[in-house]
Amino acid sequence: MARWFLRNRSSSSPFESPCESSSSAIEARELARIARRLGFELRRQKGSHAVFVRSEDGSRVVIPMHTGKSIKPKTLSAIVHDMGLTIDELRELL
Repeated sequence: MARWFLRNRSSSSPFESPCESSSSAIEARELARIARRLGFELRRQKGSHAVFVRSEDGSRVVIPMHTGKSIKPKTLSAIVHDMGLTIDELRELL
């Protein structure tokens, strides 16, 4: 059922992938910088995954810190959703 939902969702979904509509890819460093600007602090890092937490509301974001690789579209959309942003807000912060 989850696969059906992913294939048949509307384009106005908050999970719309930002990389599908734009040609530029986002790297983990840029996403971490945006997370810090939004009040997230690096809590810990295990391997290549950095965990950022915002103390105001306890929100948690996990960013895969793979050097030299851009973040995949679905992963990026999930991270953006966890940050509490829309796709347009992310584009403004870049």
